[in-house]
Amino acid sequence: MLVALIDSGMGLLPTAGWLRRLRPDLDLLLCTDPDHMPWGDRSEATITRRVLAAAELAAERGADGIVVPCNTATVTALDTLRARCEPAVPVVGTVPAIKPAAASGAPFAVWATVATTASAYQARLIEEFAAGRTVVRVACPGLAEAIDRADRPAVEAAIADAARRTPADCAGVVLGCTHYPLVTDRILAALPAGVGLYDSAEAVARQTLRRLGLTEDPDAVPGTIEVTLSGRPGTLPPNALAYPLGRALAEGSRPAPQGSTPVGPAVRAQPA
Repeated sequence: MLVALIDSGMGLLPTAGWLRRLRPDLDLLLCTDPDHMPWGDRSEATITRRVLAAAELAAERGADGIVVPCNTATVTALDTLRARCEPAVPVVGTVPAIKPAAASGAPFAVWATVATTASAYQARLIEEFAAGRTVVRVACPGLAEAIDRADRPAVEAAIADAARRTPADCAGVVLGCTHYPLVTDRILAALPAGVGLYDSAEAVARQTLRRLGLTEDPDAVPGTIEVTLSGRPGTLPPNALAYPLGRALAEGSRPAPQGSTPVGPAVRAQPA
């Protein structure tokens, strides 16, 4: 069974890692878009075109399911993609883990890209799931791009900046960009001890299995992993190999997803 994951860059790695861990026998098609990344700087029309182009390639390859492990692409193109693909091919999107963070009852912050932080989409999620709670929106300019480049000094500088702007009384931080789980060790090092992190990669992977009618089978024989680069056959780029998860996927092994398990409260996001 073939599952395609669509993102402009490295944000698809954590979800791909969880799929590989839960159902290693799935064949994965990792559709990246280096020619047009980052999508956060693009118009909604451009993002939608790029997502649909990747979905068309996935359909040509016979994909049984499509995952969009990108908050920007989910809010921008998910409805259009579902109208195009479903019910024949299930489509799973990604939303920030605001609902489980709010359920803790404690103040929390949402770290996200500048565009997502300013979006009506995020505001609606906070209003729906965290009304009356203390929620601090923290834009993280340049962090996703630095993660894509595997630029460690830039990653650490962006994290330090976000940590300085996160109030000390926040008991949790929602990782509102799918790139951020790749550097949770560095995020935790910049935050006070005991702060919990909330991300959605595992929940999205499990929702994908449910939509495909599959159960967890971690001992299955591993399937294939293929990569496309803006529609061209390729391999994971060197920057992906800077992360243990990227190296494990490139080797076709069964990874322990880098930073994808929440630290602190055992919580999960609700996928779209």
